[in-house]
Amino acid sequence: MLYLSAVTLLWAFSFSLIGVYLAGQVDSWFSVLMRVILAAVVFLPFLKFRDISKALILKLMLVGGIQLGLMYCFYYHSFLLLSVPEVLLFTVFTPIYVTLVYDLLKGRFSPWYLITAVIAVSGAAVIKFSGVNDNFLAGFLVVQGANLCFAIGQVGYKVIMEKEQVTLPQHTVFGYFYLGAVCVAVIAFALFGNIERLPTTMTQWGILTYLGLIASGLGYFMWNKGACMVNAGALAVMNNALVPAGLVVNILIWNRDVDIPRLLLGGIIILLSLWINETIIKRKVVLSYNS
Repeated sequence: MLYLSAVTLLWAFSFSLIGVYLAGQVDSWFSVLMRVILAAVVFLPFLKFRDISKALILKLMLVGGIQLGLMYCFYYHSFLLLSVPEVLLFTVFTPIYVTLVYDLLKGRFSPWYLITAVIAVSGAAVIKFSGVNDNFLAGFLVVQGANLCFAIGQVGYKVIMEKEQVTLPQHTVFGYFYLGAVCVAVIAFALFGNIERLPTTMTQWGILTYLGLIASGLGYFMWNKGACMVNAGALAVMNNALVPAGLVVNILIWNRDVDIPRLLLGGIIILLSLWINETIIKRKVVLSYNS
């Protein structure tokens, strides 16, 4: 949980940085490309080419292409359709995707984890649901595309690490994850990118550099490493912890108009779902799988 909690705090700033300084100003496809290239640079010096099967390399690249490459393509486009709070709100469905994808890959279904995820979703949904703009439906669907890619990627990585019996330290193979994302981002930028809308200020370049090296480079490694250390229910809950964290940052720094009582109530419900998962659900799932 320590890794997931640390990354949650780290990523809480990313939503507002993208929404305030990049969305509508810098080409979203270029933002995606630069972010994943910088993230790959962080881990390239540690990359191992020996003692790792080609099958595992391809699996890691596929997971990275989905979780980071495709997810960012959806994610950055969503800020052109929605406000930062709306993007945050529409991520509340990610825990359900995480739980269902995990069960699908495991060839089983645990309704207990789904209960945990639904409680977490209800908490995030309580936080903010006010009027939405004309791009509601399109924005909602784009965010769901990002949510589904994020869920498939992190659960896929967790399952791969559980099955492959990788003896090498994770940081020596994680570079392949980012190389998969780079492949997707290069294709997307070549097809849809606009070179006339590159960053024009040092602030924009600085934010892209931070998002690439820190939020993506270190953040995704720590998140996926943490995902391997918790059960699917806790992973689902931590996905929704991003919602209140992101909104708090948005309120304190950028002074967005958010219903604070709803934020507090939703946050309490999310924490309650985590407590239920750790004290009750985890035990029931173990019993159900062993019966």
